Amino acid sequence: MNNKFDNELNNWIEREKNAIELMRVAANLWLDKSVELIIMRRKIYDDTVKQVINDHLYAARYLDKPISVKLTLKLTEVIAQQELPPARIDVGRLASEYLDAGQPDADTFIKEKLADIIANKDFRLKPKDVVLYGFGRIGRLAARILAAEGGKGEQLRLKGIVVRGKADGKDILKRANLLRKDSVHGKMKGTIVEDIENNALIINGQFVKLIYANSPAEIDYTEYGINDALIIDNTGVWRDKEGLSEHLKSKGASKVMLTAPGKGDLPNIVYGVNHLTEGYKDAPIITAASCTTNAIVPVLEVVHNLFGIERGHIETVHSYTNDQNLLDNYHKKFRRGKSAALNMVITETGASSAIAKVLPNLKDKFTGNAVRVPTPNVSLAILNLQLDKPTSMEAINEVLKQASLFGSLCEQIDYSLSNELVSTDVIGNPHASVVDAPATIVSPDGKSLILYVWYDNEFGYTKQVIRLAKYVGSVIRLTYY
Repeated sequence: MNNKFDNELNNWIEREKNAIELMRVAANLWLDKSVELIIMRRKIYDDTVKQVINDHLYAARYLDKPISVKLTLKLTEVIAQQELPPARIDVGRLASEYLDAGQPDADTFIKEKLADIIANKDFRLKPKDVVLYGFGRIGRLAARILAAEGGKGEQLRLKGIVVRGKADGKDILKRANLLRKDSVHGKMKGTIVEDIENNALIINGQFVKLIYANSPAEIDYTEYGINDALIIDNTGVWRDKEGLSEHLKSKGASKVMLTAPGKGDLPNIVYGVNHLTEGYKDAPIITAASCTTNAIVPVLEVVHNLFGIERGHIETVHSYTNDQNLLDNYHKKFRRGKSAALNMVITETGASSAIAKVLPNLKDKFTGNAVRVPTPNVSLAILNLQLDKPTSMEAINEVLKQASLFGSLCEQIDYSLSNELVSTDVIGNPHASVVDAPATIVSPDGKSLILYVWYDNEFGYTKQVIRLAKYVGSVIRLTYY
């Protein structure tokens, strides 16, 4: 028994050493070359040693292959020797393909797999200035993500945050504290320094001006060194083209993105699904749709493309939001006046109509409703679908698993095999959708399908917002997923 204990401990120590070295190489690639290494869409740089080891264990179980830190370190050291442009590379996929190929010469293997990226060694990005208009739940999470992904400053640069009221030192301290510590998402990784004299926050070394204004049109962003900026409006005050156009009257602003469903003919974009639609990237005003739309549409697209969807119903079990009352009080909408922390509340959702805006071929095929529940974050969409072609539980789950591993939706769809998954497990998940595979139900004839799709309606959605912002800002790196 003592030998067993010693062997396991020594193996663990060796894995820790390998993980530390892997993180060191990954950090140098990120900070020197803007090359980000990930494993199954999970970051390596700026994570803990034990989490990196755990992510490798997850990859090994998920892919059913002996993927180890030692193996990815071997491949990473070869990657570091290449002359690479800004890129995002999944070493989990590379390790899987390396094992499938019989573990050939690592140098030759990497050069062949990354040939397209290496061939674009002169590819460079022009940084894009970003302003967050509003600093609530989504605004603060966006600030966290932008600060964490700052790197060399070659992609999105958070230059300003617009809030209401007048500049005040106490106000700045309060806003910094809300950003620093969050009751749901925990402490922010990094540092926040309050610059009271300059009305600014220095977030992970990035100087961010706090701009106090009561309307967009009164702001001149160029006064703060902000030019050609993408304005991310997360207030929800304006939802139509007329209202959001007020942002474009600000000097220094060039494009507006709304973090909510837009009204009228505004482009509702779910990154990964319809962002390549002609004219969307160059539109002056766009919307990132809703958290629920971002969660369900990627899954619906996969299912519809392979099996066809005749009709369906979406029932959303959604965490309460700021729109509801903490205690019973008057509310202009039915039921939402009752205490959000004590009641399940039936309410409407725009998800069924939003589906048609993103996937026009599913127009008029869906109904939808929502139940708000007494949890502060993470929601669940129940997709009840009638299919054109029959399937089985094994077939549909395999299709969704493959979509989570490879292809254009691997950033949007995560896939869980856990029989123990609950809502708090999904907090901080960067995907738009988490398919709960063990919960999938298929009727005996194979034409009725029920899927359970979890989503962090705050963090996962905000990651989608930032992905879309990078796309419209033309700062997307080369990728190997």
